[in-house]
Amino acid sequence: MNAIRHIVFDIGKVLIHYDPELPFSRLIPDEEERRFFFEYVCTHEWNLEQDRGRTWPEAEAALIALYPDYAEHIRGFRRYWHEMVPHAYDDTVAIFEDLIEAGYDVTMLTNFAADTFIEARKRFPFLDRARGVTVSGEIRLIKPDPAIYAYHTETFGLDRKATLFIDDTAGNVEGARAVGWQAVQFIDAETLRKDLLALGIEI
Repeated sequence: MNAIRHIVFDIGKVLIHYDPELPFSRLIPDEEERRFFFEYVCTHEWNLEQDRGRTWPEAEAALIALYPDYAEHIRGFRRYWHEMVPHAYDDTVAIFEDLIEAGYDVTMLTNFAADTFIEARKRFPFLDRARGVTVSGEIRLIKPDPAIYAYHTETFGLDRKATLFIDDTAGNVEGARAVGWQAVQFIDAETLRKDLLALGIEI
């Protein structure tokens, strides 16, 4: 086991988890409202459009053309996103900042479209502190394509054997491991701290 020097975060759902079993629960505590949000607003189709790097208007137009009956919900995603972001400071974000303060070389990998990421940066000062960011939408790849991890490694000069990847999706963790990174799956903040400690990272 090599000593870890580089840590790569996927900042998608990790930033806005509160209860791992209830995504966006801090924003939408009501179970029925939350179910509605994921079924009709934050859909898989929407995420794919964002992953391809389309701007909000482009993604909206493409999805509305495919799903005209859901136009109201598709347009509503932007409103929900702006409501979501201020709720995103939780224990996971604290861990991210602690790692930076501890001197680790922290970079970020996200499948946010570029304009989504711009919105996030307006609200999260720590996004400007990380050494680098790969927005997969901009390179037209969708995780867990191993090429994304290879691209990030090359772009930021990371040592694969000394790199730890943190993500909340098992498939993405497996993709990172496929290119030689160590990787752990985010379940909750307490578990993540324990996983980091087991790897020699105490924060």
